[in-house]
Amino acid sequence: MREVVRETVKLWRKHHLTYDQTKHVVEDARRALRLAAPKERRRTVDRLDREEIERLIEAAYRRTSSYGLMVKTLFYTGARVSEFVNIRVTDLHLALNPPQVYIAHAKGGSDGYVPILPTLAQELRTHLAGRRTGYLFESNRHDQYTARAIQLIVKDTTRRAGIEKTVTPHRLRASVATILLDAGMPLDQVQKFLRHKRIATTQIYAQTSARGMGESYVRALGGRQ
Repeated sequence: MREVVRETVKLWRKHHLTYDQTKHVVEDARRALRLAAPKERRRTVDRLDREEIERLIEAAYRRTSSYGLMVKTLFYTGARVSEFVNIRVTDLHLALNPPQVYIAHAKGGSDGYVPILPTLAQELRTHLAGRRTGYLFESNRHDQYTARAIQLIVKDTTRRAGIEKTVTPHRLRASVATILLDAGMPLDQVQKFLRHKRIATTQIYAQTSARGMGESYVRALGGRQ
């Protein structure tokens, strides 16, 4: 595939094709090769269900309490890994009802507040032990974790939990979205929670209050810790 990509890039560059022209080339090539889309497309991401999420978090806690809290926070905030490693202590607003975390450095400038469970907020208070500065999670050298380090922690924890699916931080984000929707959280509230800028046209004008999103979030995820 890499060789095909390289040769295709050379050819398209030689002929100075625009974006729309490349789309037509692909479509014409498919027709010439008589390629048809499969009748049923397999989902590109296998979500984790609640039981698998609990196994994952428990496995992380068994390794170290810090890793457990990191994996738990990563899941319950729905943060992208690039956002997660940049969460600072000052981004926590744990006295609110429900508690919230401000997600900055977001993809596409989609910064915003997300609710978290009160029990998680209490764990984060204990974790910080009065610390008011720095990143929420720091290495033993008091450095910021890299995105790669978090990815490796999730990968190793998945193995320890005996989960055969390939689990990444992004898959945790997709999983929390699925669980929230299955629990009845309205689509526009899930969109706000994930800080997606786009949704289907019929949902563009949906208005969501942060309070309503927080209440739905706690109802959906607050049953079991």
